Amino acid sequence: MHQILAINPGSTSTKIGLFADETCLLKETLRHSPSEIAPGLDREDQARFRRTALTGFLEERALPPENLDAVVVRGGLLKPLASGTYLVDDRVCEDLVSARYGWHASNLGAIIALPMTREYNIPLYTVDPVTVDEFHELARYSGLKGINRLSMSHALNMKAVARRAAADMGRRYEDINLVVAHLGSGISVSAHRRGKMIDVNNANEEGPFSMERTGTLPAPALARLCFEVGVSLESVLRLITSEGGIYSYLGTKDFAAVEEMVAAGNEEARLVVEAMAYQVAKEIAAMAAALKGDLDRILITGGMANSKLFTGLVRERVSFIAPMTLYPGEEELEALAAGALRVLRGEAKALIY
Repeated sequence: MHQILAINPGSTSTKIGLFADETCLLKETLRHSPSEIAPGLDREDQARFRRTALTGFLEERALPPENLDAVVVRGGLLKPLASGTYLVDDRVCEDLVSARYGWHASNLGAIIALPMTREYNIPLYTVDPVTVDEFHELARYSGLKGINRLSMSHALNMKAVARRAAADMGRRYEDINLVVAHLGSGISVSAHRRGKMIDVNNANEEGPFSMERTGTLPAPALARLCFEVGVSLESVLRLITSEGGIYSYLGTKDFAAVEEMVAAGNEEARLVVEAMAYQVAKEIAAMAAALKGDLDRILITGGMANSKLFTGLVRERVSFIAPMTLYPGEEELEALAAGALRVLRGEAKALIY
């Protein structure tokens, strides 16, 4: 039996899970004070604060690190990579610390864990980071030379759900075609052909609008906003990634509150929810076209997959394409542990960055 510690850093917390093979023995969310996560704080210091919280928790629970067979962390913003489980080394940490490809709280995972794993000679892995890139060559074209579409998505959860669905179907992921939609604060809709994610919308830049992201916007209108109003680049990016979507229409980022508005007869809320479902359905149909209509299943995952209202609206529009199956929630710790376990069992080879 293999003991695996999974670590998933967020903006204000660090989620950890201890696994014995596939069995989760415990989960915990370590909350961090504002002084530990202040934006101006050096990244190494942020990692150090979180590392102290992690080791303190392990000591409190009498879980000595030397008993672990592996540690696995959620991957931050790395260079474009094929799907798989990667050994975390100095090159990975250098790119994450320097934010060579961008900064996100998940960059901290490897920085937190590497000193500990080296001290106890434990392998450290990351699985299916957000920059997984298995694009078909046609998917890279944006329509303007010099600007390419980027593969950046909720790859960890979507790949895990795809493998789980294949197992539920009694088939191999490498033998089926799927469209997988992750419905969270951002929405990723992806086309999977024989084990490869050949296309996906970058939830920060395009696709359906979500709780707080605008998705694809009319380009001339956005250009006029920037030049006529004279807003800064930072404010535009903030508008697109955290102040758009349902939040811009209804003033909340809580979908449960939105459902309550709809149930109370709020007509604007009903139309906004239907519009978001409409856009998700259109993106699913687009990904079905990327697969030339040859797909076995549509999978819906993420937090909003728990909503009967929303998933029902999507199902109405896509049921003619393929059967639709729900996998609610985001089991990222489980997906991380499963990726490490495949390597520990010899079912997959650890990839080098």
